[in-house]
Amino acid sequence: MADVLYERYMTAAAEHRQHASTCKSCSPTKRCADGRRLYDAFAKHQDDYNTRLAAKRR
Repeated sequence: MADVLYERYMTAAAEHRQHASTCKSCSPTKRCADGRRLYDAFAKHQDDYNTRLAAKRR
C-alpha cells in the first residue's frame, strides 16, 4: 500500500523545485507569492511526515 503522506510530501517537493528552477523572482532566501505558497506546502508536508516517523520510532 502506498504511503499517501509520503507521496504528498514528494509531490510538494517536486512542485517547489520546479517553480524555483524557473522563477526569476525566487531565491533561497526570498520567494514570490507562488514560491512562498509552494514552499510552505512542502514544509508542512515534510513536518507532518517527519512527525509521523518519529511517532513510529517511540
